[in-house]
Amino acid sequence: MSQAIRTTLVAAAVALLSAAVLVALARPAHAAGTVEVRFVEPERFTDAGRAPFDRDRALESLAAHLRQLGQRLPDGQRLRVDVLDVDLAGEQVLRRGHDLRVLRGGADMPHIHLKWTLEQGGSALKSGEDRLTDLGYMTSRTTPAASVGDLPHEKRLLAQWFRARFEDPR
Repeated sequence: MSQAIRTTLVAAAVALLSAAVLVALARPAHAAGTVEVRFVEPERFTDAGRAPFDRDRALESLAAHLRQLGQRLPDGQRLRVDVLDVDLAGEQVLRRGHDLRVLRGGADMPHIHLKWTLEQGGSALKSGEDRLTDLGYMTSRTTPAASVGDLPHEKRLLAQWFRARFEDPR
Protein backbone atom coordinates (compact mmCIF):
# COMPACT_ATOMS: atom_id res chain seq x y z
CA MET A 1 0.00 0.00 0.00
CA SER A 2 1.40 3.38 -0.93
CA GLN A 3 2.15 6.13 1.56
CA ALA A 4 -0.54 8.37 0.02
CA ILE A 5 -3.24 5.72 0.51
CA ARG A 6 -2.13 5.12 4.11
CA THR A 7 -2.22 8.84 4.83
CA THR A 8 -5.70 9.11 3.32
CA LEU A 9 -6.98 6.13 5.35
CA VAL A 10 -5.53 7.51 8.58
CA ALA A 11 -7.07 10.93 7.88
CA ALA A 12 -10.46 9.32 7.16
CA ALA A 13 -10.27 7.28 10.38
CA VAL A 14 -9.38 10.36 12.42
CA ALA A 15 -12.25 12.32 10.86
CA LEU A 16 -14.70 9.48 11.54
CA LEU A 17 -13.55 9.15 15.15
CA SER A 18 -13.77 12.91 15.66
CA ALA A 19 -17.32 12.96 14.29
CA ALA A 20 -18.33 10.11 16.60
CA VAL A 21 -16.91 11.94 19.62
CA LEU A 22 -18.76 15.14 18.67
CA VAL A 23 -22.06 13.24 18.30
CA ALA A 24 -21.56 11.58 21.67
CA LEU A 25 -20.79 14.89 23.36
CA ALA A 26 -23.72 16.65 21.73
CA ARG A 27 -26.19 14.10 23.05
CA PRO A 28 -27.39 14.66 26.60
CA ALA A 29 -26.32 11.93 28.97
CA HIS A 30 -29.08 9.53 29.96
CA ALA A 31 -29.95 10.40 33.51
CA ALA A 32 -31.20 7.60 35.68
CA GLY A 33 -32.04 6.82 39.25
CA THR A 34 -29.74 4.99 41.60
CA VAL A 35 -29.96 2.00 43.91
CA GLU A 36 -28.13 1.59 47.19
CA VAL A 37 -27.98 -1.99 48.48
CA ARG A 38 -27.10 -2.99 52.02
CA PHE A 39 -26.93 -6.58 53.24
CA VAL A 40 -28.04 -6.83 56.86
CA GLU A 41 -26.07 -9.53 58.72
CA PRO A 42 -25.23 -11.57 55.60
CA GLU A 43 -23.40 -14.18 57.65
CA ARG A 44 -26.83 -15.18 59.04
CA PHE A 45 -28.54 -15.53 55.64
CA THR A 46 -30.28 -18.85 55.07
CA ASP A 47 -28.18 -19.77 52.00
CA ALA A 48 -26.07 -17.30 50.10
CA GLY A 49 -23.22 -19.75 49.60
CA ARG A 50 -21.29 -22.05 51.91
CA ALA A 51 -17.96 -20.22 52.14
CA PRO A 52 -17.57 -16.47 52.77
CA PHE A 53 -16.04 -16.09 49.30
CA ASP A 54 -19.10 -17.73 47.68
CA ARG A 55 -21.47 -15.57 49.75
CA ASP A 56 -19.62 -12.36 48.91
CA ARG A 57 -19.59 -13.21 45.20
CA ALA A 58 -23.30 -14.08 45.15
CA LEU A 59 -24.34 -10.99 47.10
CA GLU A 60 -22.25 -8.67 44.95
CA SER A 61 -23.85 -10.19 41.86
CA LEU A 62 -27.33 -9.51 43.30
CA ALA A 63 -26.33 -5.95 44.28
CA ALA A 64 -24.96 -5.26 40.79
CA HIS A 65 -28.20 -6.56 39.28
CA LEU A 66 -30.28 -4.26 41.51
CA ARG A 67 -28.07 -1.29 40.59
CA GLN A 68 -28.56 -2.11 36.92
CA LEU A 69 -32.33 -2.28 37.40
CA GLY A 70 -32.15 1.10 39.14
CA GLN A 71 -31.07 2.72 35.90
CA ARG A 72 -34.72 2.42 34.87
CA LEU A 73 -35.80 4.76 37.67
CA PRO A 74 -36.49 8.38 36.76
CA ASP A 75 -33.66 10.86 37.20
CA GLY A 76 -33.26 11.94 40.80
CA GLN A 77 -34.91 8.92 42.36
CA ARG A 78 -32.97 6.72 44.75
CA LEU A 79 -33.98 3.26 45.86
CA ARG A 80 -32.52 2.09 49.16
CA VAL A 81 -32.70 -1.68 49.61
CA ASP A 82 -31.87 -3.54 52.81
CA VAL A 83 -31.55 -7.24 52.07
CA LEU A 84 -32.56 -9.12 55.22
CA ASP A 85 -32.24 -12.72 53.99
CA VAL A 86 -31.24 -14.68 50.90
CA ASP A 87 -31.92 -18.33 50.16
CA LEU A 88 -30.51 -19.17 46.74
CA ALA A 89 -32.27 -21.62 44.46
CA GLY A 90 -31.22 -25.19 45.01
CA GLU A 91 -28.97 -26.65 47.63
CA GLN A 92 -25.21 -26.48 47.86
CA VAL A 93 -23.67 -29.94 48.23
CA LEU A 94 -20.11 -31.18 48.42
CA ARG A 95 -19.28 -33.71 45.69
CA ARG A 96 -15.78 -35.05 45.16
CA GLY A 97 -14.25 -32.10 46.95
CA HIS A 98 -16.19 -29.48 44.98
CA ASP A 99 -19.18 -27.39 46.00
CA LEU A 100 -22.04 -27.81 43.56
CA ARG A 101 -25.46 -26.18 43.59
CA VAL A 102 -28.12 -28.79 42.86
CA LEU A 103 -31.55 -27.59 41.70
CA ARG A 104 -34.39 -30.03 42.28
CA GLY A 105 -37.41 -27.80 41.72
CA GLY A 106 -39.06 -28.66 45.02
CA ALA A 107 -38.79 -26.80 48.30
CA ASP A 108 -35.44 -25.39 47.22
CA MET A 109 -36.88 -22.33 45.45
CA PRO A 110 -35.13 -18.94 45.68
CA HIS A 111 -36.22 -16.60 48.44
CA ILE A 112 -35.17 -12.98 49.07
CA HIS A 113 -36.45 -10.89 51.98
CA LEU A 114 -35.93 -7.16 51.70
CA LYS A 115 -37.02 -3.75 52.97
CA TRP A 116 -36.91 -0.81 50.64
CA THR A 117 -37.52 2.92 50.38
CA LEU A 118 -37.89 4.92 47.17
CA GLU A 119 -36.78 8.53 47.63
CA GLN A 120 -36.64 11.70 45.61
CA GLY A 121 -35.20 14.99 46.79
CA GLY A 122 -34.58 13.57 50.25
CA SER A 123 -38.24 12.60 50.76
CA ALA A 124 -39.64 9.09 50.81
CA LEU A 125 -42.07 8.45 47.95
CA LYS A 126 -42.96 4.95 49.10
CA SER A 127 -41.49 2.10 51.09
CA GLY A 128 -42.20 -1.49 51.93
CA GLU A 129 -41.02 -4.90 52.95
CA ASP A 130 -41.27 -7.84 50.57
CA ARG A 131 -40.56 -11.55 50.69
CA LEU A 132 -39.84 -12.68 47.15
CA THR A 133 -40.24 -16.34 46.24
CA ASP A 134 -40.61 -18.20 42.96
CA LEU A 135 -42.33 -21.50 43.70
CA GLY A 136 -42.14 -22.57 40.05
CA TYR A 137 -38.59 -21.40 39.44
CA MET A 138 -37.69 -24.53 37.48
CA THR A 139 -40.63 -24.18 35.12
CA SER A 140 -40.54 -20.38 34.77
CA ARG A 141 -39.00 -19.07 31.61
CA THR A 142 -35.82 -17.21 32.38
CA THR A 143 -35.49 -13.93 30.54
CA PRO A 144 -32.45 -13.80 28.25
CA ALA A 145 -30.82 -10.98 30.25
CA ALA A 146 -31.20 -12.87 33.53
CA SER A 147 -30.07 -16.20 32.11
CA VAL A 148 -26.62 -14.89 31.24
CA GLY A 149 -24.14 -15.46 34.03
CA ASP A 150 -24.79 -16.52 37.57
CA LEU A 151 -27.95 -16.63 39.70
CA PRO A 152 -30.51 -16.51 36.86
CA HIS A 153 -33.47 -17.48 39.07
CA GLU A 154 -32.68 -14.89 41.71
CA LYS A 155 -32.07 -12.16 39.13
CA ARG A 156 -35.36 -12.95 37.39
CA LEU A 157 -37.10 -12.76 40.77
CA LEU A 158 -35.58 -9.33 41.45
CA ALA A 159 -36.42 -8.08 37.95
CA GLN A 160 -40.07 -9.15 38.32
CA TRP A 161 -40.26 -7.46 41.73
CA PHE A 162 -38.68 -4.27 40.37
CA ARG A 163 -41.07 -4.12 37.40
CA ALA A 164 -44.11 -4.67 39.63
CA ARG A 165 -43.07 -2.08 42.22
CA PHE A 166 -41.35 0.70 40.31
CA GLU A 167 -42.14 0.66 36.61
CA ASP A 168 -45.16 2.25 34.98
CA PRO A 169 -47.47 -0.58 33.83
CA ARG A 170 -48.26 1.26 30.56
